[in-house]
Amino acid sequence: MENTDNTFVDRSTSGFTVISDKFSLSPDPTAWGSELFLGHPECDDDIHNPDPRRDRKNDQCSGILTFRGLTNLGCLILLGVGLVALFAGYPIISHFTTKPQSKMGGFNFGGINATGQVPSMPGNWGLIDLETPQDVYMKPSYTDPTNDLQLVFSDEFNTDGRTFYPGDDPYWEAVDLHYWATNNMEWYDPAAITTKRGALEITLSQKETHGLHYEGGMMTTWNKFCFTGGLIEASVILPGANNIVGLWPAIWTMGNLGRAGYGASLEGMWPYTYDSCDVGTVANQTVNGIPRAATVNGDPQAGGVLSYLPGQRLSRCTCPGESHPGPLHTDGTFVGRSAPEIDVFEAQIRGNPPTGQVSQSAQWAPMNNQYQWKNSSDTTIIANMSITFLNPYLGGAFQQATSAVTATNQDCYELTHSCFSVYGFEYKPGFDDAYISWISGGDLAWILKQSGVGADNLVAISPRPIPQEPLYIIVNLGMSTNFGEVDLEHLKFPTTMRVDWIRIYQPKNAINIGCNPKDFPTEKYINQYIEAYTNANLTTWTDDYKQPKPKNSFLKQC
Repeated sequence: MENTDNTFVDRSTSGFTVISDKFSLSPDPTAWGSELFLGHPECDDDIHNPDPRRDRKNDQCSGILTFRGLTNLGCLILLGVGLVALFAGYPIISHFTTKPQSKMGGFNFGGINATGQVPSMPGNWGLIDLETPQDVYMKPSYTDPTNDLQLVFSDEFNTDGRTFYPGDDPYWEAVDLHYWATNNMEWYDPAAITTKRGALEITLSQKETHGLHYEGGMMTTWNKFCFTGGLIEASVILPGANNIVGLWPAIWTMGNLGRAGYGASLEGMWPYTYDSCDVGTVANQTVNGIPRAATVNGDPQAGGVLSYLPGQRLSRCTCPGESHPGPLHTDGTFVGRSAPEIDVFEAQIRGNPPTGQVSQSAQWAPMNNQYQWKNSSDTTIIANMSITFLNPYLGGAFQQATSAVTATNQDCYELTHSCFSVYGFEYKPGFDDAYISWISGGDLAWILKQSGVGADNLVAISPRPIPQEPLYIIVNLGMSTNFGEVDLEHLKFPTTMRVDWIRIYQPKNAINIGCNPKDFPTEKYINQYIEAYTNANLTTWTDDYKQPKPKNSFLKQC
């Protein structure tokens, strides 16, 4: 294509050698072709030459209280308020106005979630049994009926044929062992436990097994489901007859750091509930025979000494750097940890003539002088003294007991009218206004306040808290002469304890379920020493399991 612009093509006909020559300006403005003299007026000179006389009205400062000033200020204020609302106000308002999604029982886990959706899944594995009646999702406290409690766990046992071998159930697991610690006469076998006719059935049979003559059952929720505080209830038909002695049916709870039937996990853990650093944490509750009160007037079968316990393994005295699940107090000392026990009931036949009763207890260590806890009108309440009395058994060298005995409904036994009766306990953990309230026959039986297990200067121990550890549930049926006479001549086998349901409630403002709560963790410690929790043949922590006992600062071992 031909280019006709000769200016840029044919330099020979142009007066310029390069383009820049064509467009460059002379350093002298007079050569630019414009009248740029200093004395030549221009049309915009007035803008640059203000006249004080002419412009004095416009130059007067009138402030911001003009329409334009107020408009500008208002715009700035509006922008500022908008930014503050967006980045500060909205998050704050959302925090206080957004209702958190509930995780409690039938309103989330295992039931309706916070958005109203109902999960569709095979089985019935939620924390709240799908067949639990809606009208029992809330109930008043036995201790203070003005406070409502919310259902957080239930098992109705309505599905027949359930089994509880390891891995069969998300919450329950039956053990396969001999409960040697209490000299039980039977072997616990998962085969002894099932569900039938809408109830859990644990059967004690006369059967040759593992060198023993009887087979019973025990199942627990250890390390699967735990709760801290609240109410546990169970509807039960007690086994056998109401006048034949020897059976030992029980529903009870224990802290998750100890597994029932696994001795190594329990040594130095059960039945402690203690968070002080003093002589109460050491073996036999004495150091060089001091305090003397702990060496006399104790257990007659132990030479009169108060305690044969090995000392609290995970105490507040544990030296820094020693193995301990934590957490720490603000002063840097460990929180005292243990495996306390609270019983829903242990059924017994006592009296003349023999009648059915339930013993409802908590076990304690360290122990009071002569096992005498503070029993007064300030610490102990018995709801109906015509059917409930304090148990004369106070303890021995391996435990202290606070216990009351209540007459049962004599019709609610396997060999009578087979009616179900409700047993349970409600408790608030810790110190101050902490308590345990026991329920028998669906009614309040008795209350123990924490002050009943306060400090005891005679044996130099501090107050013991109402158990603060996460508790798991244990259900079992067996026999032992440790618990009382066993009338094998008149007992009829097989015999069965039936449990219609087990339910757990907690205050709406104090929901605490799970076996590894932040304030009382257990998972890491259990995993670290898992063999102690899974090998029933390890009966002791040091001799069998070969683990050292943590050093104790009270004994100057740090």
